[in-house]
Amino acid sequence: MSQPFADLIILGKKTIELRKWNTNFRGELLIHSPLKIRTEDCKRLKINKKFVTGAIVGKVELYDVKKYDSQKQVKLDQKFHFASKNFHDRTFGFLLKNAKVFRIPIPYKGQLGLFEVDLPKTRIKKKEIVTDIIDEEYRYQWIGHH
Repeated sequence: MSQPFADLIILGKKTIELRKWNTNFRGELLIHSPLKIRTEDCKRLKINKKFVTGAIVGKVELYDVKKYDSQKQVKLDQKFHFASKNFHDRTFGFLLKNAKVFRIPIPYKGQLGLFEVDLPKTRIKKKEIVTDIIDEEYRYQWIGHH
């Protein structure tokens, strides 16, 4: 997903992703933000911010696919997909829910379409760093729920 659309998805604002192709996949997807930023879409959507690029920025659940039979149907869902008129020829809408932003983006080189992500296993040698990470996550979860 190019920016600003990756951000709109992980913030739960974009709940339909338009595609020319269908998928049988259902489940959790990681959202990758490539290096490219669609500046014209940023202007059109009045989004002016610094985006994270070249990283996995969050996750979302693909729970269904909607088939569009006309451009009119695509236009009716504009507030859910935010696509410009150039993309109203898409036939399928991937329906998304349960979006989550990653507090720490994971640098990763993306690919076109849906792809498997194989994150390298890392070893942290300093135990105090691990303790700091666990403490920070605990504080974040505790504050987030109270």
